[in-house]
Amino acid sequence: MEVILLERVEKLGAIGDVVKVKDGFARNYLLPRKKALRANDANRKLFETNRSRIEEENANKRSDAEKAAKGVDGKSVQLIRQASNTGQLYGSVSARDIVEALEADGAHVTKSQVVLDRPIKAIGMHEVKVALHPEVSVTVKVNVARSPEEADLQAQGVDVMAQMFERDTTAFTEQYDASAEPGLPAEAAAEAPAAEAPVAEEEQPEG
Repeated sequence: MEVILLERVEKLGAIGDVVKVKDGFARNYLLPRKKALRANDANRKLFETNRSRIEEENANKRSDAEKAAKGVDGKSVQLIRQASNTGQLYGSVSARDIVEALEADGAHVTKSQVVLDRPIKAIGMHEVKVALHPEVSVTVKVNVARSPEEADLQAQGVDVMAQMFERDTTAFTEQYDASAEPGLPAEAAAEAPAAEAPVAEEEQPEG
């Protein structure tokens, strides 16, 4: 289906561009959200008649978004979640969770503005894009941890998962060494010469 874009759409084009898209994408996303019109003769004339007004409205919205961006860009929010020893969450962090955390920190965004390709399912520092306008995007940091103390470490740049893996490896090594048989290490034992067997004395013939 061919459509006329009413605003900039990433990877498609700018206002007024006529682009060809899949029917489902047009019907389920572009048309109902008023991001585009079907590219027929009537709509082409309608767009050209209203082009100046559409472009002016877009410029005003972009200006508002740029002002709002100053209160959102670079923000860091903390989310405490339960997780396994491998760092996998029992559940996930969704766009709604991020919106609520930002709202609590005084930044006002909507769920549709949070660009999250898939839910966050592991602890760590995650960078998430927030599209305040088709031409204005910012990045926020989402600090997902199992405790406030762990979140503080991650905020300081500590790789909590790597630290945890190193600690588990050390504990395993110490446990293995403690349960080993006392004596020479395996390498030293392998290098030690074998003891010679005693040689029997030859019997002398009786004289």
